[in-house]
Amino acid sequence: MSQRGGLDAAIAASLDGLLAALALDGDEFPAAPTQLFDRIYGGQLLAQALVAAGSTVDGRQVGSLHASFVKAGAPGSPISVDVVRVRDGRSVAVRQVHLRQGDETLLLALVTFHDTDGDADVAPPPPPVDPPASTPVLQDWVQPLDIRMGEAPTFLGGGGTTPARSHWMRAPRDVGDDPLLHAALLAYGSDFFLMDMVFRAHPSLLGPGRANGFSLDHALWFHRPVRFDEWHLHTQEAVALVGDRGLARGAVHDQDGRLVASVMQEVLVRPLPAR
Repeated sequence: MSQRGGLDAAIAASLDGLLAALALDGDEFPAAPTQLFDRIYGGQLLAQALVAAGSTVDGRQVGSLHASFVKAGAPGSPISVDVVRVRDGRSVAVRQVHLRQGDETLLLALVTFHDTDGDADVAPPPPPVDPPASTPVLQDWVQPLDIRMGEAPTFLGGGGTTPARSHWMRAPRDVGDDPLLHAALLAYGSDFFLMDMVFRAHPSLLGPGRANGFSLDHALWFHRPVRFDEWHLHTQEAVALVGDRGLARGAVHDQDGRLVASVMQEVLVRPLPAR
């Protein structure tokens, strides 16, 4: 099997593990699949919160997700879910989601759903970048998504001189037609590399082994339905870094250049003492 063929097989298997982790059974998600870290990836918690909230809403599109990361989760244990129906209005529904392992809270989220009215469609276009087919693959780090990035992130030695950085992302195969699942997969993918933009902007040129970073909260607004097994361009930049708190934002466009989602994330960055 070719190197790319083996990589594609690994990505597909990893996607199967993610889809299994998003299978809500009553009020519980199963134990997380194998992780690259000793804690559950934050994007998985975002996706699970969205799936749990959406399971209580019929016939409305996802509007936004606002989440606070409270504690790191352990990959080997299932996650319990509580969903509170905060509001069911004529055009907007609001859900509060509480993800727990045992007595420990992992994430608190507010998720909104809405009925779309009107035909206005005004949003900035994506930046000019190479198409996915001619953009380098960055994959071992980011399974189970297919990601193409023209500049390496800081943990792989990248630096960068421009304020913004873009990468292409998608689920590597058809995952069906459930719009909630596609939104959840975008939520999963939206967490990749935002913290790295703050590392990239830090005056101390943070890189591998030079800092610890933690996501504090994550906000995601869906502007239109998503088909996440097709390519999407995520353009990210650091907005501010004051003391040890940084703010990053992202804009997600589809291949037709339409803005489908906006992202904000606050992170805590603590440089490690020099050895």
